[in-house]
Amino acid sequence: MRADAKRNYDRIVEVAREVFREQGYDASLDEVARRAGVGPGTLYRHFPNRDALLDAIMQSWVDRVDEAADKALAHEGSPSDLLLAWCEEYVRLISLHKGGPAKITAAMGDPSSPILTKCQVLVRASDRVMDRLREEGALKDGVETLQLTRLVGGVATVADQSGLDEAAVRPLLEVVVAGLVR
Repeated sequence: MRADAKRNYDRIVEVAREVFREQGYDASLDEVARRAGVGPGTLYRHFPNRDALLDAIMQSWVDRVDEAADKALAHEGSPSDLLLAWCEEYVRLISLHKGGPAKITAAMGDPSSPILTKCQVLVRASDRVMDRLREEGALKDGVETLQLTRLVGGVATVADQSGLDEAAVRPLLEVVVAGLVR
C-alpha cells in the first residue's frame, strides 16, 4: 500500500471508531468519509461495505480479548465468581461502541458474517474460561460456550439499548451465572 493510501486507511479507521462510538454502528459512512477528509470513493475502495470497516475497527478489540480472559482466569474465588468476572469482562469487551453488543451477538455462530473471525476469538477466550470450569465440574451438564456468549450478549444488548450502567447489569449476569453453575 502506498504511504498516502495507508494514511487514508488509518485515518478512516480512526474516525470511524469515533463516529461509531458517538452514533452507533449505523452511522453514515458519508459522515465518516467527510470527517476523515476523504471522498466516499476512497472510503469504499478501502472498505467495500460497512462490515469490512467494522472488522478493521475491531482488530484492536481482538487484541484485548486474550488479556481479558487471562484476567478472569486469574480471578480467585468460587466457580461462580470466576464466571461472573468473565461475564463482566465480556460485557465490557462487546460494549465499547453503541450498537456493538447486538452486532457482535448476532454474528456469533453465523458463518457468513464478515466479523465472524473476530467473534471466534471471543468464543475461544470464553472456551478457556468454560474449559476450566468444566475441568472443575462446576458447570451444569450441556452448557455450551455459544449459549453463554449469546446469553451474556443479550444482557449487554439490553444494557446498551436502555442505558443500564454496570451496577444494573451485574444482577442480570448473576442470574445467568446461577443458571449455568452447579
